[in-house]
Amino acid sequence: MGDEAPPETADAARLRYSGREATDMPLRELLTALERMYPPDRLLTNPAQLAAYESDALTVFKEQAGAVVLSETQSEVVDTVRLCARHGVPFVARGSGTSLSGGSLPVADGVVIGLSRLNRILKLDPDDRVAVVEPGVVNLAVSRAAAPHRLYYAPDPSSQSVCTIGGNVAFNSGGAHCLKYGMTSNHVLGMKVVLPDGEVSEMGGASLEGVGPDMTGLFVGSEGLFGIALEITLRLLPIPEVYRTVLAAYHSLEDAGDAVSAVIASGLLPGAMEIMDRLAIRAAEVGAQAGYPPDAAALLIVELEGEADAVDAEFSRLLRVIESSGAYEVRVARDEEERTRIWKGRKSAFSAVGRLAPDYIVQDGVVPRSRLGEALARIEALSRAYDISVANVFHAGDGNLHPLILFDGRTTGALEAAEELAGEILELCIELGGSITGEHGVGMEKRHYMSRMFGRAEMEAMERLRSSIDPMQLANRGKMLPLETTRAPGR
Repeated sequence: MGDEAPPETADAARLRYSGREATDMPLRELLTALERMYPPDRLLTNPAQLAAYESDALTVFKEQAGAVVLSETQSEVVDTVRLCARHGVPFVARGSGTSLSGGSLPVADGVVIGLSRLNRILKLDPDDRVAVVEPGVVNLAVSRAAAPHRLYYAPDPSSQSVCTIGGNVAFNSGGAHCLKYGMTSNHVLGMKVVLPDGEVSEMGGASLEGVGPDMTGLFVGSEGLFGIALEITLRLLPIPEVYRTVLAAYHSLEDAGDAVSAVIASGLLPGAMEIMDRLAIRAAEVGAQAGYPPDAAALLIVELEGEADAVDAEFSRLLRVIESSGAYEVRVARDEEERTRIWKGRKSAFSAVGRLAPDYIVQDGVVPRSRLGEALARIEALSRAYDISVANVFHAGDGNLHPLILFDGRTTGALEAAEELAGEILELCIELGGSITGEHGVGMEKRHYMSRMFGRAEMEAMERLRSSIDPMQLANRGKMLPLETTRAPGR
């Protein structure tokens, strides 16, 4: 600890930038202003400090910011955005950095506004079933705070123990239970936001019935291009009376995919339906010791939830569908401990795959449920053709695929081959009538696929909307929209 370099002062940072082009003058002036606002331990400019923020969970993209500020109050966020607007310096909001699409990657010589310290639950009203939170509140913390009132927050991404509500809002996150309850957009009632020019705006409210244009719905999923959420009003739901969780094992991944279509065709609407393939099962066993059937080519997890009488009636129908779908083993969780173990394995699969390979790319695409079996079979064929292992773990109920493409970045050409395979999977999703993203967002990773999915008129409409809100393209510059549409005016 005694050899650790002291934090770099704004004066030192200005010297570091003094040899650059004159266009860096706005950044040097901004650093002077930020030094007056933030103490040294919350204004990071030292290269060693900035290195911790140079990527998010998609580590194949790296960029060093000009500065990172660790805001502790909403007014600090607003004042920082206003300074960035005044000096024409781009900014990126960052929570826990769990984005898997490069969505919180810094802009070169821009400012990263850290929001993890804005982590207060400002209000929890059990009568109106709403919670008002700051953007740095961790997803799971909302449900834990609401639990004494027999309420919870429904969206449950796999990273819910670390990801923040602000990031969930930016990317319209879903999770295992989005089939029945929807995405983040279905649970955000209102927001207070700071727009890219520093104006603070209120949208929506605490009511389920909105009035006028759905500005909240527009903001959710905009990947930070429209500004930063300061307060988010969330809808809470009653904790279900009972859960019935079924684990089915199959000899082929395609059979498991076809079983999903059979469950939906039966008229059932489970709370969740998840599939894991052989590699994902292996990883989960290493990471969570979930006790999954060791020889399964694929596992299907189906969970019913709700009032006891309704769930009991649905459960008998579900078992008939599962037993006729080709499953060779069917398990029913007998108690909460067994249910927790089943879900622990599924939730840990992403991180546990890191035990199988030094590096991996998490892809995120969507296909129609009716073509899920076909998509999985073709992904298996692509895996063989590229001789690259792919672990599949995904939200089967809404066709949201999460293929994990395993590679060793130390091997020459391995990353490029993995990225090519990832691109083939996205092309497959488009071909089958799906989407290039379900919940991870476009970010840096998928910008050049946007024009494959959308026509020219649609792309131009997106650009016009973005420019009307942020004409200087300061907010999360370079993300989501293709490169040719994201150049800042005059830069």
